[in-house]
Amino acid sequence: MKMKIRNMLTFAIAIGMLTSCARSPMGSSSPADLFRDEEAKSLEMPQAAKIETASEESEPSSPSIPSERIVIQTASLSIIVENPTEAVDKISQMAESMGGFVVTSNIYKSINSRGDEFPAANITIRVPAEKLNEALQQIKALVSDADIDIKNEEISGQDVTSEVTDLESRLRNLRAAEKQLLEIMENATDSEDVIAVFRELTNVREEIELLEGQLKYYRESARLSAINVYLQAKASIEPITIGGWQPGVEVQRAIQALVEGGKFIVNALIWLVLFVFPLLAVIGLPIYFIVKAVRKHQLKKSEKETK
Repeated sequence: MKMKIRNMLTFAIAIGMLTSCARSPMGSSSPADLFRDEEAKSLEMPQAAKIETASEESEPSSPSIPSERIVIQTASLSIIVENPTEAVDKISQMAESMGGFVVTSNIYKSINSRGDEFPAANITIRVPAEKLNEALQQIKALVSDADIDIKNEEISGQDVTSEVTDLESRLRNLRAAEKQLLEIMENATDSEDVIAVFRELTNVREEIELLEGQLKYYRESARLSAINVYLQAKASIEPITIGGWQPGVEVQRAIQALVEGGKFIVNALIWLVLFVFPLLAVIGLPIYFIVKAVRKHQLKKSEKETK
């Protein structure tokens, strides 16, 4: 009976060792390794018996193939807005309305070369992966000119399908080892065996908790995409200066003058069409007909005098 318990314990330890070796660096000693070295001498058994025990107690589990790829998507934006503080509030409200949340938010003062202070902000949000593009479009809608005010936009993806599949496979093996160890503990009568099983069961459960945490991290990261946004105030953007000459300012003034000139011409045409021409028609037509009638009368009168 005692030999059977030790044989089962050896097999359970082997499962835990095979599962944990994938994450343990070469040359390092895990608690399972120390326990294995300590018990190796006392748990001697023929090779044939080991093989027989393994075949009787467990069947190898094949890793499941996920139906779809598991991809962690991350986006980053650098934009210029009129008021970074208001923009941060809008981004926060958008994330919550989409079923996401704000990870971090920071509003601070930035100083340009002239020593002027302007508001700036950083915000990181998480939104459902299927709404990532919608969220990006709403954030970009906060700028007044997309061609100028969107300084940087980046979207990256990390495929973790193989990592998740490997973790799930290792987790199944560890749970099988945990089940074996619990059965061994129920049948164990020797105090040394009970202590040894309890020690290995603790190690296996620590491994299970670690793998479950890693799986949860991957799944949550894939389910909720992260968006990092850097916001800068439009007033903080300094024009290019060359020896006191600011070509950017001059271009802006020229464009403004062109716009003002165009507005003047359009306004003049509007007044001519809608005010001056109708006024001339109302006043000028009667005068025209009166003058024409007077001239006609004078012409007839001159003809009579000639006769």
